Amino acid sequence: MAAAGALLTAAALIAAPAAYAQDAAAEAPAAAAAGDPDKGKRVFNRCKSCHTVEEGGPNRVGPNLYGVVGAEFGSKDFKYSANLLELKAEGRVWDEATLDAYLKKPKDVIPKGTMSFAGLAKDTDRANVIAYLASFGGAAAE
Repeated sequence: MAAAGALLTAAALIAAPAAYAQDAAAEAPAAAAAGDPDKGKRVFNRCKSCHTVEEGGPNRVGPNLYGVVGAEFGSKDFKYSANLLELKAEGRVWDEATLDAYLKKPKDVIPKGTMSFAGLAKDTDRANVIAYLASFGGAAAE
């Protein structure tokens, strides 16, 4: 009986990232749409040591984020973690809901990812950063 319980617990843990992203999907689009790109630029200052956003900008520790909103996972010329590439193979996209969940707690979306950032706790900070990123090309800027 204990083995069956352990299997159910393991299955729940494996399914947790997808379930977390789905739960966030219900809340994130409205929050991101209400985001302020100017405030997002200030919050993004925390990200600048690892990421750039301008078109054709260089990769740093992390990839350039120009056009990330609406892009497929792993769409940049960058050495991504194996876990992110597995999610790319599933067809995952950086939509606003996924970005919101990732910016809140990266390991909940990409459990074995390499980004060391702990996340942005405030809903408004995440919405503002997503609005800022959306202003740099990609599907959301079109």
